[in-house]
Amino acid sequence: MLKDENARHLLKMMESSAERGASIIKQVLTFARGVEGERLPVQPRNIIREIMSIAAETFPKDIRVESDIAADVWQILGDPTQLHQALLNLCINARDAMPKGGVLTLKAANIVLTEQEAGRILGAHPGTFDCLSVIDTGTGISPEIEAKIFEPFFTTKDLGKGTGLGLSTVLGIVRSHGGFLRLVSKVGKGSTFELSLPATTTAHETVKSGSGEPWPRAHGESILIVDDEAAIREVARQTLREFGYQVITTGRGIEAIRVFEKHRQEIQLVLTDMMMPEMDGPTLVAALRALDPTVRIIGITGVSDSEGMSALNTLSLSAMLAKPFTIEKLLKAVRKALNVTAGDETVTKPGLPSP
Repeated sequence: MLKDENARHLLKMMESSAERGASIIKQVLTFARGVEGERLPVQPRNIIREIMSIAAETFPKDIRVESDIAADVWQILGDPTQLHQALLNLCINARDAMPKGGVLTLKAANIVLTEQEAGRILGAHPGTFDCLSVIDTGTGISPEIEAKIFEPFFTTKDLGKGTGLGLSTVLGIVRSHGGFLRLVSKVGKGSTFELSLPATTTAHETVKSGSGEPWPRAHGESILIVDDEAAIREVARQTLREFGYQVITTGRGIEAIRVFEKHRQEIQLVLTDMMMPEMDGPTLVAALRALDPTVRIIGITGVSDSEGMSALNTLSLSAMLAKPFTIEKLLKAVRKALNVTAGDETVTKPGLPSP
């Protein structure tokens, strides 16, 4: 234990710098690779509710978070992880634009653009769209700043408080989904970012992987997800629930042990992050196996170096998912761990509930 206060402060600064560096690298890679991802029907209402929950827990209390979602809002054929990231980035910017408090509104509505109407909007085209809006009552954006705001690495935030990649990544995500983005802002009156994304009115459209095979679905199994990052936890939960799994989530290893003990007979699989505060993944794996030596566990890790992966491989997990992972990889890893081959509708694990 370090007794020197300066040494502790230095280590804290190094830790913060490392975390910030990792975040910047992830955004740079997303921007450099492009943002083509997996596609499946996504209900915007679910993503908005999850982001509102995150905002309510983490944003200052003097910021009121509201929603205005059309009762019949259409589905989007898209990647829920990327859409979640885009909306969350905009909400964080809105928070920063309201240092003295205000109102943040998340809105979802159906719109239909004719050729004439689309011609009046930069980057738009005719069709049916879900318009997802992030509206704040903050400081607003001047025309000079607005002209540069989507450029990579451009930021108006103080040194160390912004990478300048958030809005360029949002724009890339929207364009990769075949949509367009509009900004309406006035200095002192707040800002509105509108993400218009092509809608799919076929609620039960069959979504397939790149190989043409249907993505594997659940047979009623229960899964426990353990991750201290709320965004990753919620996106994984939503994805697995969309494909028929029953899901329990927690952000702490200690709580995961209590949940597993309580629902030991129902939980067939555990997904856990390997790097968490208080109790890390390997420690949790050992604790769960002490309770049930046969428990199946999938690890989630941001470690990419060979030494780090070798250490994790000694845990003999059912699978290891490296962040960021695709929806297809998640679903196939889960199905394989549950002893059902991808696309096979036959349950091979005895004693599971009937689908």
